[in-house]
Amino acid sequence: MAGFKQSRIAEDIKREIASLVRELKDPRISAEMLTVVRCEVSGDMSHCKVYVSSFDGIEKAREACQGLESASGLMRREIANRLHLKKSPELKFIPDDSIEHGAEINQILKSLNIKSEEEEKS
Repeated sequence: MAGFKQSRIAEDIKREIASLVRELKDPRISAEMLTVVRCEVSGDMSHCKVYVSSFDGIEKAREACQGLESASGLMRREIANRLHLKKSPELKFIPDDSIEHGAEINQILKSLNIKSEEEEKS
């Protein structure tokens, strides 16, 4: 039962952080190019790892994580208010390159598809 609550809280936090990122005015955070990939909440709900990815690459994700770390106090307060939590977890932002990796895989698949179509035509 505790696993279900953890995953539910993690998804709620992920949704709220994605919403809050759009409201932040830090120049290091480009909201239109930033994605919250996943959240992992600890068993006692006191810590939360937030994996952040950027369409512009891992360097922009690292820069955005620094901006998010500086706004973590505000985000914790907002999460506690919006989700009605007694204790909001401490947020740890971790840069992730999964979007960039996914785009590379998509490009490879597109090139394979083009090659297979060319072979069928000849």
